[in-house]
Amino acid sequence: MSVNALIVHGGAPTAVINASLYGAIHEIKKYKEIGSFYAAIGGAGAVLREQFVDLKKISEEKLSMLPYTPASAIGTSRDPLEQPEYDRIAEILVKWNIRYVFFNGGNGSMDTCGKVYEACRRIGKEISVVGIPKTIDNDISVTDHAPGFGSAAKYIAASVREISQDVRALPIHVSVVEAMGRNAGWLTGAAVLAKSEDCEGPDLIYLPEVDFDMEQFLADVHRIYEEKNNVLIAVSEGIHYADGSFVSEAKASATDGFGHAQLGGLAARLAQVIKEHEHAKVRGIELSLLQRAGAHLASQTDIDEAFAAGKMAVEAALSGETGKMV
Repeated sequence: MSVNALIVHGGAPTAVINASLYGAIHEIKKYKEIGSFYAAIGGAGAVLREQFVDLKKISEEKLSMLPYTPASAIGTSRDPLEQPEYDRIAEILVKWNIRYVFFNGGNGSMDTCGKVYEACRRIGKEISVVGIPKTIDNDISVTDHAPGFGSAAKYIAASVREISQDVRALPIHVSVVEAMGRNAGWLTGAAVLAKSEDCEGPDLIYLPEVDFDMEQFLADVHRIYEEKNNVLIAVSEGIHYADGSFVSEAKASATDGFGHAQLGGLAARLAQVIKEHEHAKVRGIELSLLQRAGAHLASQTDIDEAFAAGKMAVEAALSGETGKMV
């Protein structure tokens, strides 16, 4: 009797998460023993609600557009789950005759992947659970880099390069560009790729790995503004003071499903502080969702690697691997 498979997206989308989805679909079609390949429509919570769509019933014409489609075609979520819910997921997998499960996401989703694997073991069912890495922050444990980061880094580098040209052409102001990154500065660091023989790129870059000092920041801005009459700054949304508190005013405005502070608004805050001290024309630029949704600037290497990760996950699961991330 044929068995079924399931794929779930978790966390924030990337410009290439659908390329991994397509890689998994493309590979799983090779196995005649797989009856249906279900997608959970809306993340881990959708599994509990049994909101499934059989991807094998969707036309190849539509599926072939996935590698170049932004966001998540099957939806995603940040559902915080407890052990009883993981046990319930295991029961649902048995109910739907699902033998292979794939979770595509970051550190939180890989944690979910591991807990679903353990729940399946507790009920004595041989269900292969394999993780597919995805992140724009480039912070998944034990990886050199992961699908999603390359495209976001390219977007930031290209945007900062264009902003740099604008700032230098009309040298009268200070611009603060805010990139995503709660604890990891890879994305903000990518702003340095804007530098070239014909582009100065950012003058200052601030990462969450280094404690932020407002007085030193203002002194550096003042020094450069005095020298050049313009300053371009790249900052990570997660920069914080030595006591661990976020520089962003938005730190207490809201939290996500896991209790993390919802960051944002940092560029506007720093722009206001600079304006008060320099009496200069200052712009705060928050790239926000654009850096992870910009499929029009996606890296082809990133698309190819995302596809390969989805494909390899299926190969691993069908060869008996489980409880691992590819």
